Amino acid sequence: QVQLVESGGGLVQAGGSLRLSCAASGSVFSGFTMGWYRQAPGNQREMVATVTSSGTTNYPDSVKGRFTISRDTAKNTVYLQMNSLKPEDTAVYYCNAKHQYSVLNYWGKGTLVTVSS
Repeated sequence: QVQLVESGGGLVQAGGSLRLSCAASGSVFSGFTMGWYRQAPGNQREMVATVTSSGTTNYPDSVKGRFTISRDTAKNTVYLQMNSLKPEDTAVYYCNAKHQYSVLNYWGKGTLVTVSS
């Protein structure tokens, strides 16, 4: 069983930065796409960044140029560097590990990011 534990959330002013971390128990890097998703109150969960096992990244336009996803295979950890934060980035951020060739799909419990104006 894979467990994902997020950390690094908190309160930050608009224009500030935060770095989220997702520590994975067990090896989830081989064959897994790692991702960060977020869900604001009343909204659906949305993808904010993904990185495949080969290193290909993907971002929606809303965060492109401001957010960067990276992975440290040796530490079994995925990061999300968030810069130039906006109040609309306020949400619970979830870490995800999805196997590229099977139905294996894991979620963390989330970490709250609040951006004040």
